[in-house]
Amino acid sequence: MKFFKPKFWDKNQISFFSILLFPISLLFKLLIFFKRPFIKTHQCSIPIICVGNIYLGGTGKTPLCIEIFSILKDLNMNPVFIRKKYNSFQDEVDLQKQVGPVYQNKKRTEAVKEALQNKANVAILDDGFQDFSINKNLSIVCFNKKQWVGNGLTIPSGPLRESLSALKRANCVVINGEKNRDIENKIFSKNKEIKIFYTKYRAKNISEFKNKKVIAFAGIGNPENFFDLLKDNKIDIEEEIKFPDHHEYSEETLENLINKAKENNNILLTTEKDYFRIAENYRQNINCLKIEVEIENRNQFIDQIKKII
Repeated sequence: MKFFKPKFWDKNQISFFSILLFPISLLFKLLIFFKRPFIKTHQCSIPIICVGNIYLGGTGKTPLCIEIFSILKDLNMNPVFIRKKYNSFQDEVDLQKQVGPVYQNKKRTEAVKEALQNKANVAILDDGFQDFSINKNLSIVCFNKKQWVGNGLTIPSGPLRESLSALKRANCVVINGEKNRDIENKIFSKNKEIKIFYTKYRAKNISEFKNKKVIAFAGIGNPENFFDLLKDNKIDIEEEIKFPDHHEYSEETLENLINKAKENNNILLTTEKDYFRIAENYRQNINCLKIEVEIENRNQFIDQIKKII
């Protein structure tokens, strides 16, 4: 899905557009409600760790999946990534392939079957919290503290794929950002037994961009989070350029970016996801920020994984 997120989605108050679109949101809810009883849930022979979200896009699922993969390898497991096959989202697939095997299918259960043939003994489901066709042994829901739940409404009135009450199905919530007691209370009001963890991003190669003037660009769910990470690390940003989520960069766009940077003696800097959407012959002129996830109370998080493997 390639789109610019509507600004009214993240406002604290209900906007005119949210009200206008509310009947469509209600219709979607009803369709899902009546469809769900007819979906058969498949039990897989290996543990399934689902990393999903409720807020649409930009919650940090992919880097968390990569971190979980690393944890499982340290536990002497043979993990794989499982993804639903789409025509888009190849950037996320390419990023995960740098770490380990990725299995894709229009039906996630079929992707798991293929992984089993290659001796996988645990699967990381990247997205799929709303997929009731596959049983999960550990369900993790990701949020970003800055956006949280936006205006609190479901698509298209707001940014939520389903209401916050869906946390009843989750085992853990992972929030990227600083601790927030109000958010925690809202989560516990939906599920008293849920475990809450916090993460932050560490920029592994940030020193390469110190004392340089940067044109930062991104086509991800919440590009503001990328720009804020650069600012937090005291990077001198000359210009911030936003593209739609999962934007495919044309030659014309890339040429314009490169020429702009050369004319102003700037360097171009983007995210890893964006970098994998850029044609290889242009990559030598573009830098990417490499990040890793740091989990607060990491040992307790690992304990949650150990329970199901």
